[in-house]
Amino acid sequence: MLIKKPGDIRSSEITAERDYLSRRKFIAAAGVATLGLAGSARLLGALGSATAQEQQNEKPNTWDEITTYNNYYEFGTDKDDPSANSKNFRTRPWTVKVDGLVKKPAEYHFEDLVKPYAEQDRVYRFRCVEAWSMVIPWRGIPLAEMIKRFEPLPSAKFVQFTTIYAPAEMPGQRSDVLQWPYVEGLRMDEAMHPLTLMVTGLYGKTLPNQNGAPLRLIVPWKYGFKGIKAITRISFVEKQPLNTWQIAASNEYGFYANVNPNVDHPRWTQASERRIGQFRRQKTLMFNGYADQVAHMYAGMDLRRNF
Repeated sequence: MLIKKPGDIRSSEITAERDYLSRRKFIAAAGVATLGLAGSARLLGALGSATAQEQQNEKPNTWDEITTYNNYYEFGTDKDDPSANSKNFRTRPWTVKVDGLVKKPAEYHFEDLVKPYAEQDRVYRFRCVEAWSMVIPWRGIPLAEMIKRFEPLPSAKFVQFTTIYAPAEMPGQRSDVLQWPYVEGLRMDEAMHPLTLMVTGLYGKTLPNQNGAPLRLIVPWKYGFKGIKAITRISFVEKQPLNTWQIAASNEYGFYANVNPNVDHPRWTQASERRIGQFRRQKTLMFNGYADQVAHMYAGMDLRRNF
C-alpha cells in the first residue's frame, strides 16, 4: 500500500525529522531508499547539480513551522487558522475527476490515482507572495507521470485544477473573501516539467489537512498561491484559464506567478524574503533559485507584463 492512515504507519517507516535536517542522511535515506540509485540520479539531474547541492545545504523548516503557518483561505485567512480549523476535514473517500481534452477521462479514486507511481521525496524552496518562505521536504509524484497516463490531446495547451467545494467542512468557503471553489492553471510545458510535483506527503508522512491533503500541487519556481490544495478536478483545456487570485485582483496576481525579485507586489517588495524561523531577511532568487532549470520556458517573454 502506498497510502496509509497515520495510525497504520510504523515508526520505522517514517523518515525522522532529524534525518531530513542532515543533507547526507537525506540523500541516502530519501534519495536512495525511496527512489533507488537510478531514481536518485534522475532526481538530482532534474534539479541541476548546483541547485540540488544548494538545497541539500539548506536546513528544512520544522514540522511545526510547516504545519502551523499556512495560507489556506478555505479554512480562514490567518496563518494559524488552517491547523485549527481543518481537523474535521474528511479526505477519504476521495475522487479526482479528469476531463477535457484527454483520451482517458474518468473519475479516479485517490488510491487508484496514485498507486501506479513510486512516491518521491524532494526538498523544495517554497516562496509565498507575501514575502515569506520555507524549505519543505515534500513527498509526491511527478505531475508529468500522471498526465501521460491521461493521454492529453495535442489541442490541450493548459491544465486547470479545481479544489473541492465543501463549505460544511471548510468555514472559509462560507465567506466571500474569494470566489469558490479555488481554481489554478499551468501551461502544459510547466505541468510536464520534472520539478512539478503532485504532493501526497510531508516529512515522509501522510500530508496533513492544513497543508492540502490528500493531493496538492507544488511548482517550486512559482509563488505559493499556484500550489492548489485538496484537488478534485484536473481539466485539460485549449485556452489559458483564469485562476482564483486573478479573478480576485488581476492587478496584483497574474497567471504565471513566477518568482521575480524585480517585480514588486503593488503593496510590498518582492526583492527580499523572510525565511520562517529566521529573523534576517534574505535576497529573493530569480525563479526562486530554479532559473537554471526553468528559465528557458520563458525565453522572449516580458516577465513584467506576464507576471
